[in-house]
Amino acid sequence: MLRRVLCLAFFSGALLVFGLTSASAEQLYTLKTKYLTLKYENVQDLNTFNEKIDFSPDTSSFSSFSGTSQSSAGTGVEKKMANKLDALVEKVQLILDMRKPINIIIRIYPDETALHTAYFNIFKTRKKLRAWYIFEYNTIYVNAQDLFSGMLAHEIAHAIVDHFLAVRPPRATAEILARYVDRHLNEKAKVY
Repeated sequence: MLRRVLCLAFFSGALLVFGLTSASAEQLYTLKTKYLTLKYENVQDLNTFNEKIDFSPDTSSFSSFSGTSQSSAGTGVEKKMANKLDALVEKVQLILDMRKPINIIIRIYPDETALHTAYFNIFKTRKKLRAWYIFEYNTIYVNAQDLFSGMLAHEIAHAIVDHFLAVRPPRATAEILARYVDRHLNEKAKVY
């Protein structure tokens, strides 16, 4: 019992250090799709994110066969965005030939400064990355202003690879697979 309490206290403390608790100063909104949970600070960030992702569902996506999407999105725009994002995840799964139920968190920051601040708060060092994925938090971190479909697909590929394989691959191997997805996103995927 004491061990469980100590572990819980350590985990809670670690979350506070990384600024990942709901008690943070910022209010986050959530949009859930079949495969993703988007967390954002305001509707403008979500709209900018949506505009930057130029990807349309095609007939080879899994949802197109069933005609359904399991999003909790309310408005027509949110449903269209949820369908687009779910189709993107399915395309990445198809390219990698790694199909497995998954739910990935995407943390959308409004600009480069906010994204770099988040990186510093997590890692306690400065590094100017445009986007990244952390396996331990199952979260992709992006800047709504500097984003495109291939970049998001690249980060989704990291999440899929890390969760599909029984043992996470070396970083270089995972990066090769993620770059492959980015390069071949707009091509017809081979089905094996």
